[in-house]
Amino acid sequence: MLSRYFIDFHIHTALSPCADNQMTPKRIIEAAVSHELHIIAITDHNSAENVPALLKAAEHQPVTVIPGMEVQTREEVHLVCLFPGVKEIMVWQHFVYERLPDRKNREDYFGEQWVFDENGKPLEKCDRLLIASTSLGLEETVEKCQEYGGICYPAHVDRSNNSIISNLGFIPEKPVFPAVEISPMIKSEDALKRFPYLEKYTLIGSSDAHQLEEILWARSEIHIENPVFSEIALALEGEKQRKAVTI
Repeated sequence: MLSRYFIDFHIHTALSPCADNQMTPKRIIEAAVSHELHIIAITDHNSAENVPALLKAAEHQPVTVIPGMEVQTREEVHLVCLFPGVKEIMVWQHFVYERLPDRKNREDYFGEQWVFDENGKPLEKCDRLLIASTSLGLEETVEKCQEYGGICYPAHVDRSNNSIISNLGFIPEKPVFPAVEISPMIKSEDALKRFPYLEKYTLIGSSDAHQLEEILWARSEIHIENPVFSEIALALEGEKQRKAVTI
């Protein structure tokens, strides 16, 4: 039997230099629970170092955490990459780190990049320049993500920067995406009016939260049997009666 789950698949922690330092694992889980979200994805810029802490913080809480990352391709396109577990996301992180420029973060300019434990205690600062573009092209990113067991789709396609439409002018036929994300300031019907060709995609409304107050009351829901990665993959593809719907 299918059940309805409220989701937000694009949330940053304070590991992302542009995110508020209050975006700690414990506070994010508390915000998700208070907003009655059932499944969230943690998607920091080009890194997943806070994913293990989020998974621990979510233990015994009524919210499931999906390991993820927001990758910036060499075209400066942002892609949401989701994975079934810590092992897979950490292999992916190693792959992405090797394709980041060998430069240190300038926290005075870009912001701090904090790694936490599950209670929000700072453990260390990541000194990599996470805000940079990787050397990965769009198609290679999608292919490698899928090869490593993940799901990959374009982030905030309606935005005027770092979106596949703004940077490329269109969504190419290849690679094939199971879904596209729209940002919280646009309704799905308005997105379809602006970009009619989005009609063939599953639309996912996510918060792209960089501050606690940006974690939204659910904009999207997913109809699946259980809150697990394999079911989510089926819903994004619209298979076996599973589906994702933007509210």
